[in-house]
Amino acid sequence: MRILPCTLLLAATLSGFGADSEPPKITHSMFIAGSQTAILAGDGTVLWQYPAATRDGFVLPNGDLLLAVSKNKDYPGGAVVELTRDNKVVFEFKGTQAEVNTAQLLPNGNIMLTEAGDKPRLLEVDRSGKVVVEFPLQCQNTNHHMESRMARKLANGNYLVPQLLDKVVREYTPEGRIVWEYKTPEDLKEDWPFTAIRLPNGHTLINLTHSNTSVEVDQDGKVVWQLSNADLPTPLLKDPCGAQRLPNGNTVITSYGAGDQTVKMLEVTPDKKVVWTYEREQKGGIHEFQILDTNGVPLEGAPMK
Repeated sequence: MRILPCTLLLAATLSGFGADSEPPKITHSMFIAGSQTAILAGDGTVLWQYPAATRDGFVLPNGDLLLAVSKNKDYPGGAVVELTRDNKVVFEFKGTQAEVNTAQLLPNGNIMLTEAGDKPRLLEVDRSGKVVVEFPLQCQNTNHHMESRMARKLANGNYLVPQLLDKVVREYTPEGRIVWEYKTPEDLKEDWPFTAIRLPNGHTLINLTHSNTSVEVDQDGKVVWQLSNADLPTPLLKDPCGAQRLPNGNTVITSYGAGDQTVKMLEVTPDKKVVWTYEREQKGGIHEFQILDTNGVPLEGAPMK
């Protein structure tokens, strides 16, 4: 497999540059989760790799990796695992149902995760594995795989949970009470919310997979920013799963269903200009990710992903 550099790979004309001018080169090192779990350098070199598929994950401030591991023979119900860079396991929580879909390290050291199954639930566990927060997710449970995706704990203590087949993003209190929700619009009524990111201004960035659309909505659910293939010089969005809002205001999105399409990720400015793409020939898509640096400079603050 040949991996192309993590840099600006679209033709200059696609990004609005003249034929005689060079576009500014952007590189990102990043963590990727999916069929391949790895950290890539800005030139695409694999710096670290985990030998199993994952659904979610973070590079932690201490350099360890926190992973939501896909179900496999070692973890038939999925798992949350924290690993050092030499793949030594320092924390493990085995899923008890169909799968574990997300994992997030919290400021107090606890780990938040969601379990899919007959009794879908959100948990916080301490470092000993003791459950300290637990409540059921209010969603359909005939299709376990489509119950929830990238849940995140918010600064206000609540939890933001995309619920795919319910076509809604819900904000839950620690007691499991719903205090806010965003329903898929009527014109996108067959769509599934995958990623929901609460931004510092109170807006929520949501990837909607079937419509190949990313929307930013305000507290009232009004769409204040939207990106679809109609906004791009060539269709690049195909089953957009993971997303990250960068400190400079740009948005990075992965096309999990890219298939033979070589562009697997793209970065756009607030005015929807494509400034970076990541290409590789491997068919497997990237499920989630974390941009780690830009042109060798680490990103500051907690990742908005």
